[in-house]
Amino acid sequence: MAKVILHPVGTPVEEAAEAKSYDENRTRMETLNARLRERRAEVRSGWGQEYVDRVHAKGKLTTWERLEILKDPGTTIFPIGTFVNYGLGFGDPPRTSPAAGVITAFVRIHGRLTVVIANDNTVASGSWWPLTPEKIERAQEVGLRLRLPVIYLVDCSGLFLPEQSKTFPGRTGAGYIFKMNSLLSASGVPQIAGVLGDCIAGGGYMPIISDQLFMTEQAYMVIAGAALVKGGKSQKITSLSIGGPNIHVHLSNCADERVPDDPTMMKRIRQAVAQLPSSAIDYYRHGFAPADPRFPTHELNGLLPTDHRVVYDVRQIIARLVDASLFWELMPHTGEEMVTGIARIGGLYVGIITNNQQLTPHPELKERSRPGGILYREGIAKISQFSRACNSDGIPILWLQDISGFDIGLEAEKHGLLGYGSNLLYTNSTNTTPMITVLLRKASGAGYYAMTGLPYEPFVQISTPLTRLAVMEGRTLAIGTFRTKLDDNFQIVTEDSDERAKVEAGMKAVEGRIEKDMDPYKAACQMDTDEIVAVDELRDYLVTLVEMCYQAHGYRRVKNPRIWSMHDLAVLTDFDGS
Repeated sequence: MAKVILHPVGTPVEEAAEAKSYDENRTRMETLNARLRERRAEVRSGWGQEYVDRVHAKGKLTTWERLEILKDPGTTIFPIGTFVNYGLGFGDPPRTSPAAGVITAFVRIHGRLTVVIANDNTVASGSWWPLTPEKIERAQEVGLRLRLPVIYLVDCSGLFLPEQSKTFPGRTGAGYIFKMNSLLSASGVPQIAGVLGDCIAGGGYMPIISDQLFMTEQAYMVIAGAALVKGGKSQKITSLSIGGPNIHVHLSNCADERVPDDPTMMKRIRQAVAQLPSSAIDYYRHGFAPADPRFPTHELNGLLPTDHRVVYDVRQIIARLVDASLFWELMPHTGEEMVTGIARIGGLYVGIITNNQQLTPHPELKERSRPGGILYREGIAKISQFSRACNSDGIPILWLQDISGFDIGLEAEKHGLLGYGSNLLYTNSTNTTPMITVLLRKASGAGYYAMTGLPYEPFVQISTPLTRLAVMEGRTLAIGTFRTKLDDNFQIVTEDSDERAKVEAGMKAVEGRIEKDMDPYKAACQMDTDEIVAVDELRDYLVTLVEMCYQAHGYRRVKNPRIWSMHDLAVLTDFDGS
């Protein structure tokens, strides 16, 4: 029977990088990480201390305070969607909606990872803004695909009405949340809801469809709030009197239990989660315990160049992400511009596909080398087969992207890259194994799609502060825009000084606009990526994400490692017999 043998990868940082460049990268990265921390804190503060005080004055906890009680002591909350709507204003006068007014995060409760969706009650009483429904649905999608328990902490006064046209009518608008509730229920995914305040109009369907629904004494669920009922029926009532726990726990039977306050609610939800089946991760570890990498993860800050044009050894990155810095590289002798292999993260097997940035030998012209970070025929075929093998074996796939795109030109067309690329797209479109995508630096053109960018439905896509997500770089696009004004060396051809200045200014403006569009915060703002994570945080995020792939059991095929098709792939492609 075949055994999975992992091999040491990586070297100490003194051997992996030249000291001067390492220190320069680390200094620049620390600046980017500081900005990330500042912006996270800005989002987490909601609308500020005044609104925190308002929540406390009502005898309630803020949403983040609730989450701290809900999670297992000593564990970390892993948010996604932190920067949705970042920097945008809505209404007149404009108001911000930090994190779109809802916190979505992966939270460990009694050892089980859960998806938590919680209205931020320090932002317009938890109202739904543009992209709030889509953010909620994205979190529900993770729960549905991985069969993870979904927990709703409802404290929501309804739609932010001045922007209702952007949240109410669309295919993925507010109503689609309730369809996702129904699909989760139909798939047997546990849903637990705690109503801790307002729950008005359509928002009531979300807790109602959940398996268990608890209400605090301050909570109410109503089809229409008291103000609307007063206007329509001239009745002197309050929302609590028509939809509080007295009504829904004891008369309508729309809720299961009442609890006195927020802390008790969190404890009651924890009790409910404890009654669910335990995690399958120990079963799927096959006797292996999690192990830290042999090399410190903080070294990633200096090893990953902040200049996207500078090359590096991606195996040094892998060595600081995977357990014990052990890696079984498959098909190393072909398609060398790509690296594929198996490692453990948190004691669990994961397939890794990533770009090699270094020069590699041309497979046909031995005297030539080819630049890395580009998809050529051999690399495309390699990662397509590896992706299929992972899917066949039930191994989650981690895509580490740093890609400039596909090869172009006569040779590329003669090699049929369109066909090979289509084969890869088909493979990744039909995979059922969970996939995670990390955009390390460049995520350019069709290469971003081919390596399972967001349109190809990784269950989570992460960016770093270095990520540049675009069809092409600003300079390249500026050259294309002004091509008729340039010679074959891309120099401005006019002798007219005024026209030259006009072309230079135009090219600079195009390049500047594209550079802004490639900002990872803009991508996160409009939900083109799920979260921005510092590179030295990637290991912790990945441990959590990989565990999420294995927690539930019985809903997807996970082969035992002895019968992996990976072993056949290794034998058929092992050129030197080692």
